[in-house]
Amino acid sequence: KSRRIDRGLLMGIVSRLVKQLSRGVGASGLILPLLLGCAGSTREPVRVTHSSGRYVMGTVLEITVEAPTEAEASAAMEELFRLAADLERIFTVFEPESPVSRLNRRAGSGPQAVEPQIARILAESVAYSRLTGGTFDVTIGPLVDLWRMAARRNRTPGKAELTYSLALVGSDKIQVSEDGRVALKRAGTSVNLGGIAKGYALDRMGEQLRARGISKAFVSFGQSSILALDAPEGASGWRVLLNDAGEGFAGLATLRDQSLSVSSSFGQWSEIAGRRYGHVIDPRSGEAMTRAMQAAVLAPSGALAEALSKALLILTPEQGLALLEGQPQVEGLLIESDG
Repeated sequence: KSRRIDRGLLMGIVSRLVKQLSRGVGASGLILPLLLGCAGSTREPVRVTHSSGRYVMGTVLEITVEAPTEAEASAAMEELFRLAADLERIFTVFEPESPVSRLNRRAGSGPQAVEPQIARILAESVAYSRLTGGTFDVTIGPLVDLWRMAARRNRTPGKAELTYSLALVGSDKIQVSEDGRVALKRAGTSVNLGGIAKGYALDRMGEQLRARGISKAFVSFGQSSILALDAPEGASGWRVLLNDAGEGFAGLATLRDQSLSVSSSFGQWSEIAGRRYGHVIDPRSGEAMTRAMQAAVLAPSGALAEALSKALLILTPEQGLALLEGQPQVEGLLIESDG
């Protein structure tokens, strides 16, 4: 019950205990796993459920897969961990020599040769920015930097500072050419992929698992981004217990061949002049969020779920839910701090 306990570590322990009790049950940090499996027919081929977790992309990545043998399950998970680590190396903006950092430094210098994963994620990001009316936008880097500086100075950004930074933001500043090169059209524009990288990674992981012939898996990126393939034996899906925006739980979600993204406006926050400002910033106005909200979105794609969960926090509740209703196979939940 103590909130001081690291949930990722705790759930890793729980998943191992559950594994000994019942095959086919996964765990994740945000998620409290529920024991669902029951023994199947003895005619079914014997399969092995294997779980493991590692720290990557700034959080605990936990993976549960079902495969014909322990060796195949272990090999599949090692491949997924390597993929996550490679994408982190490419996408991070905290390493000055990462491929994305180099692209940001060359903003305004014309089309640049980039790794294929960068061209692909940026093309998807531009499409999702258009879909969400600009409320999801990976060119938010200048605004992120501005608010970090504001927190250090303990003073909110001035109008002139916001106007300058906003001029550098917008998906129209990104050009992805057919040959795979990328241009950030204006000097000073920078991309920050923190709002979509985990969902994008889940999509690539799903592709790798299916290519290996693995149809049952549960992959959780530290309490916020989840991929569920098929369902545990004897269940309709992977059941997870979601936190609410306060100190309780919002309810159960059942996932099957879906991705889940949970975004919170106050997942990280800074106090400036006695007021809390969340890490989620409206790319249209440049303003950081000041109300505690949590959004959960189920979608066929991890990257789409990530983009929509961010948009749901920024749009009015009516606008956000209308956006979700217009998307096939998408469901969402917006929770205020009072539940």
